Amino acid sequence: MASVFFCISAIFLLFVLIHEVVLLEGSEDAAFSESYNISWGAGHVQSFFAGREIHLLMDKMSGSGFQSKLDYSSGLFHMDIKVPSRNSAGIVTAFYLKSSQLNGHDELDFEFLGNLDGKPIHLQTNIFVNGHGNREEKIRLWFLVDEIPIRVFMNKGVAFPSKAMQVMGSLWNGEDWATNGGKDKINWMYAPFTASFRTFSIDGCPAFQGGPQCYSSKYWWNGGGYARLSLKQILAYRTIRKRLLVYDYCTDRRRYPVPPPECSQTV
Repeated sequence: MASVFFCISAIFLLFVLIHEVVLLEGSEDAAFSESYNISWGAGHVQSFFAGREIHLLMDKMSGSGFQSKLDYSSGLFHMDIKVPSRNSAGIVTAFYLKSSQLNGHDELDFEFLGNLDGKPIHLQTNIFVNGHGNREEKIRLWFLVDEIPIRVFMNKGVAFPSKAMQVMGSLWNGEDWATNGGKDKINWMYAPFTASFRTFSIDGCPAFQGGPQCYSSKYWWNGGGYARLSLKQILAYRTIRKRLLVYDYCTDRRRYPVPPPECSQTV
């Protein structure tokens, strides 16, 4: 991966399953307007290739974001994402699922944390359950290969995200925390910053069909190879964590002298 221009060419998937949440990567295509709307910063969004690619822009005035038209109770959601080039310290490019509750929401996050030229982009994942997050893990990005899991959160005796959620993307100012603990600020001479998104198809069960129906085995993402990791994926997952994991809330004893209960889970 080039040190100046970071292109996330693989597709990052969020699997919301009955048994576990798996964050990984894969592939596909569709027009933005079929399933998504602009949610904020409409003046900072550009559309290309008949709506099959959109650019979110950010300057001192505003960032921008989008969300799916429907809430989903289960499914497979994915996106091609190209993060801002050049000096992107303090810039956060996000792809996430979020439920609509103002209090007690569920959320699954991918956050690409910008950096100074020549330094690596970090990918931070986080999981909120009933409004409680602080489950951050951070990895250093590399040349991505399809089907490599980067985060697993098991539904085994702990609070687990289960609410219907919308699929969202955004580009926003995170300079207070995103890069070097907030020490490296946004250099506005490089504005406007641009993040590109493609592949807008959604394979999901809309929440209006009812939760129990959305967990049915008639939906291909609820069973077979998507219900658990293969041995090959387990080995790849362990390798990535050993080589590229730079932060794990489960091992942060200053924040958690006693690790949260889900930290005892192993893959």
